[in-house]
Amino acid sequence: GAATTTTVKPTTTTSGTNPTGIPAGAITIGNGGKYSTISAALKDTSSNVYYIYAGTYKEKVYVERANVKIYGQTSNKLEYGSNTVTITNSSSAAQAGNNDKSGTFRIGSSATGVALYNLNIANTYGKGAQAIALSVQAGQFGCYACKLTGFQDTLLANKGKQFYGRSYINGATDFVIGQESSIWITKSTIETVASGYITASGRNSDDANYYVIDNSTIKGTGSCYLGRPWREYARVVFQNSNLGSNIVAAGWKNWNDDQPNTAHVFYGEYKNTGAGSWTSNTKRASFATNMSSPISISTVLGSTSWVDSAYM
Repeated sequence: GAATTTTVKPTTTTSGTNPTGIPAGAITIGNGGKYSTISAALKDTSSNVYYIYAGTYKEKVYVERANVKIYGQTSNKLEYGSNTVTITNSSSAAQAGNNDKSGTFRIGSSATGVALYNLNIANTYGKGAQAIALSVQAGQFGCYACKLTGFQDTLLANKGKQFYGRSYINGATDFVIGQESSIWITKSTIETVASGYITASGRNSDDANYYVIDNSTIKGTGSCYLGRPWREYARVVFQNSNLGSNIVAAGWKNWNDDQPNTAHVFYGEYKNTGAGSWTSNTKRASFATNMSSPISISTVLGSTSWVDSAYM
């Protein structure tokens, strides 16, 4: 159906003493903006910069161009809790045709260098099927102070190098998932909303890619695992993070008993704290590794010249 928009009166945007305002030349969306929907605005290619006024946008968004930057109105650009823009949809993979197409917000395979700031992105389908909030199919992707909410497969981080800083991700089943991506999540909150698995790395060969969750907070309800291997070369590291009591003692799980996928996995942990962290008394899975040093961001992303350093 047609996209609908509910907006509230815009307020002045500031970050500390520096007004963030509307970026120069930005195409504006929402109450007081040029376009009422994000999808309509993206058809206007006169600028690669977009600014969304406060409100709830009930639509599916597909970014197909490289180097697009999208900013949500906020009073504090470093805190996802101050976000005022929500993009929401309910769609399962079965309804949409595949995982990617179920995404509320999709970054297409040619859309390298996209950055999202201060957006809440939700898939409200709920349990029972893959239902993606954010699908990322291109590299040099930056996600800054965004809030991603869903249940199963919330974040499909599928291709290329990706950075998530000062953000929030929730779900229950395999809610950080993907196959050909190298992702760095830092200074973020990952919250489980029911029992399940946080990561499901689909790394299929001995390539250079990692999933690293760094300097973050893992919390929530249910009995949860840090990950299970969607494919045999899953490689995931949690480091310098606080792991809550929702993380079970084993920490990591096989894919299933018929197809464990654990022969070539690397499931690493380094200097985590909290009730769910690996201590001398913890019975961690036999295929987990207690690391002696952390993974660097350059190992995961290579050059970070494209990353907004305010969120690193």
